[in-house]
Amino acid sequence: MGLVWQLAWRFRQGKRQNGFISFISASSTLGIGLGCFVLILLLSVMNGFEKELKNRLLSLIPHGEIWSVSPQGIRNWQAYMPQFAADPDIVDVEPYSKATGMLQKGKNMKAVELTAISPEYDGHTSLVQSIPADQWQAFQHHQQGVILGKGVMKALELEPGDKVQLLLPQMSNDMQLKAPKTVWLTVLGEVSIGGELDNHIGFMHLQEAAEAMDITYGAQGFKFTFKDPYMAPELIRKIGYDFEQQVYISSWTRTQGHLYQDIQLVRTVVYLALTLLIAVACFNIVSTLVMAVNEKQGEVAMLKTMGARNHMIISVFMLQGLINGLWGTLCGVALGIVVADNLTAIVTGVENLLGIRLLSGDIYFIDFLPSDLQFNDVYLTAGIALLLSLLATIYPAIKATKIKPAEVLGH
Repeated sequence: MGLVWQLAWRFRQGKRQNGFISFISASSTLGIGLGCFVLILLLSVMNGFEKELKNRLLSLIPHGEIWSVSPQGIRNWQAYMPQFAADPDIVDVEPYSKATGMLQKGKNMKAVELTAISPEYDGHTSLVQSIPADQWQAFQHHQQGVILGKGVMKALELEPGDKVQLLLPQMSNDMQLKAPKTVWLTVLGEVSIGGELDNHIGFMHLQEAAEAMDITYGAQGFKFTFKDPYMAPELIRKIGYDFEQQVYISSWTRTQGHLYQDIQLVRTVVYLALTLLIAVACFNIVSTLVMAVNEKQGEVAMLKTMGARNHMIISVFMLQGLINGLWGTLCGVALGIVVADNLTAIVTGVENLLGIRLLSGDIYFIDFLPSDLQFNDVYLTAGIALLLSLLATIYPAIKATKIKPAEVLGH
């Protein structure tokens, strides 16, 4: 193997005598390095979006929900709490109701979906951590209080302490629309989840919602936080099917699942596209080695007359091509790791310098470009690049063994 390494390195150095071969060789190395760099960078961005989706958005919205088919709500809902708390897959469970209607202040109106919660059960959730402590304390002691999304507060020009009217639709027994029921609420604070959710969400007291919507049993249903949010569809389906009452079931994948699906789709497209880019760069290795074989016919012929076997000739040229792939992979991976690990700070600096925003918090659930470098992606990217580089060397290396020493040396 020492001789193989020496011959491969000398053949590689000898290519510098031919400028065109050197150019093709450099372009293959550059293409492989660029493909590895961009692939690691974009996969890190996709990982970052997925991480923020899980840690930011899914920490504030329920992973799964069940709610009663009957407008009277869940019978004896307090008795189910210990049962759900004992389930190892369930991190948290809270009773809730939903009030959908119009919020009015003066002449301004805004459609909202208020989630009615109980401070007794929601006092330790991530929702509370996103609300200032003084506002949450005020909400705990004020049954007619309401906490609204940032977008709702802005649309209605509200400030903490303002009074607002909640108009709830009413239906008669023959399913005819009646005059809406009016509930007066006091704005106690705001919450920001991110994206479109801020434009129509809010939180009110469970007992106030029960009185306003005539929910006999006090709560329409339960909202769950699971240990693994990506298992939510299966877990909430099992809970709903085993529940004693007739209930509707829903999970975050129904309302916010498009975000996760978009991330996975982009990840797949990026991986395929950039793997093909690396493959195209590896074709340059084929061109380089084919030309190198033609240029080194005399040397190969002399090696064969000196007793070199075909597997040695193949090893020399495969190693020669693999050096290009290895060098490009190492450079691309190293640069990708450095940039991906600091991408958020780099993009933020560029935004501040140019005075632009790449992501708007009014549209997306985050207002910065996230990056989460995972070394499994690095290993996979490097492995694919090296494998494609190795496969690209097979044909030229085998072609070198077809050289006939008598014909070459005779000329």
